[in-house]
Amino acid sequence: MGFPRDSITAMVPLAAALYVRLASSVLGPGLVRLVALLPVLTFLAAVPLAFSSTILRGTAALFLAWLCLFKVALLAVGSRPLDPALPVIPFVFTASLPVMPRRSRPGAKANPGSGHVVSCAAKVAALAAILQLFRNRLHLHARLALYGIVLYCFFYLLLACLAAIGGALGMDMERPFDRPLLASSLSDFWGRRWNLVMSGILRAAVYDPMQARVGKPAGIMATFLVSGLMHEAMMCYITLRRPTGAMLAFFMLQGAARVAEDWCSARGLRPRPRAVRTLLVLVSIASTAFWLILPLVSMSGAEEKLLEEWAAVTAFFQDGGRYLLPYR
Repeated sequence: MGFPRDSITAMVPLAAALYVRLASSVLGPGLVRLVALLPVLTFLAAVPLAFSSTILRGTAALFLAWLCLFKVALLAVGSRPLDPALPVIPFVFTASLPVMPRRSRPGAKANPGSGHVVSCAAKVAALAAILQLFRNRLHLHARLALYGIVLYCFFYLLLACLAAIGGALGMDMERPFDRPLLASSLSDFWGRRWNLVMSGILRAAVYDPMQARVGKPAGIMATFLVSGLMHEAMMCYITLRRPTGAMLAFFMLQGAARVAEDWCSARGLRPRPRAVRTLLVLVSIASTAFWLILPLVSMSGAEEKLLEEWAAVTAFFQDGGRYLLPYR
């Protein structure tokens, strides 16, 4: 899997983050700062290709070529979440990893509490069980459904761990997800529950400026367009193949549905029972993802390599557990 080389590669973005902090401390927001940060933006787009592991390459693409690149671009024009006045460790942590300082939202919980711990434990158990199932011959539809659960659990746990590390450093970090299965609308799902780090970046970089200039529907469609293009790029990093357009189609459909939802709400056409609204949201997203996104894993030819890497990751944790707990 090339993990030794990949671990060295993972250290390089830290130096880039230190340069970004130094340059933005000396140069004010605007064209000059942007020009000074352009080499970093180019570097962030290229560095995921240095990873040999498919899982690490995809994760680095999300961390660096998307979120970190957008954060640095926002910093160039003086927008948060990055601030050169931050101490070195919080700045590097926020710049290099998919974390965001918490923003206030009505009804948001300041402390995730024990429910969050239980949720993480359940996802660990689900991952372990699914990885065992993949050893058997499964129908394509069953494999696709399980891939969706694996990806959700993996990124939930990864982002939750990073947010916990940020909390240990004294930083008030945004939760990665906020019970997405309870979303009562597409607006609620995409804007307030699903991947809050990514939605916060897209809000600052795309939605807010577009909505202020050309209105809310255009802002929504522009946001889903950029998200779709970036997801296409993520698949190119993972598979090293040309884009298929499936990711873009998924997010443009979600954007159109989101605009239609606002139109219906303004005319009192939404279903009243919350349970019905939640079911409609989950069915619409899951069915579209099952149709457009999940088949990309098997169609790209990366399925076997991903399963090998997941098996290696599982063996690593199993060996670590036997070493720490030698007596059973």
